Amino acid sequence: MYFVLLVLNDVEKLEEILDAWDDAGVNGVTILPSTGMARHRESSALRDDLPLIPSLADLQVHLEATNRTLFTIVNDEDIVDKVIAATESVTGDLNLPHTGILVALPVLKSKGLERLSD
Repeated sequence: MYFVLLVLNDVEKLEEILDAWDDAGVNGVTILPSTGMARHRESSALRDDLPLIPSLADLQVHLEATNRTLFTIVNDEDIVDKVIAATESVTGDLNLPHTGILVALPVLKSKGLERLSD
């Protein structure tokens, strides 16, 4: 098994990435808003000054300043390769600036994943 993590720079590509990962054989994805150190220092992307009851405009400004971090567990390296190809079909070459960062790591142990295949 492999843990696949993508930090997606362009949040407008999220739905297209999810469709591409689905086609590549990914069964489920966890999605988190995130920001990097440079973006944080530039604009305080993950603001702690939002009003207690924010307006839609407040939330929109907050969400636009963040990336999306996606992660999933896949069964084999073949699916990892398909996920990478699917991702780059949407983002372009991930080695280019402002596209994203993708890593895949072997999973040594897991609990609770067996339920996902039922």
